[in-house]
Amino acid sequence: MKITLILVGKTDDTFIKQAVELYAKRLSHYIQLNIHVPADIKNSGKLSEMELKEREGELVLKQIQPVDFVLLLDDKGKQFTSVEYAAYLQKLMNAGTKNLVVVVGGAFGFSEKVYKRANAQLSLSKMTFTHQLVRVFFLEQTYRAFTILKGESYHHD
Repeated sequence: MKITLILVGKTDDTFIKQAVELYAKRLSHYIQLNIHVPADIKNSGKLSEMELKEREGELVLKQIQPVDFVLLLDDKGKQFTSVEYAAYLQKLMNAGTKNLVVVVGGAFGFSEKVYKRANAQLSLSKMTFTHQLVRVFFLEQTYRAFTILKGESYHHD
């Protein structure tokens, strides 16, 4: 299975970039990972919240193929323990999922079109995190899930 991570909004925070690179490198031992950051929307400060979500949604949907399994990181999504998340990934792989596309939305979330295209929604916590930190948390949990599936010693119950 390949995972494509679509990240709305760039980050200039060095520690976040370093953490993303660290977990992307670790994940490369288990899967192919592609990270795509769509171009920033020009004059976004002049757009309403709804208009911005629509424009971001258009950029996201351009990156998705009809056969992709699309998972949105969303505060209204299903929550898992780390072990349950590992089992969920295993279930997707067993079902023949070739490309899991995970989308981290912008500050205001997703457009209705993106919600309609999604196959599932995942919440990393009941708490709210910045869309920049969420990318690190997701990659770490995905790395943890693969170490769980491989029986490696990274995760401790």
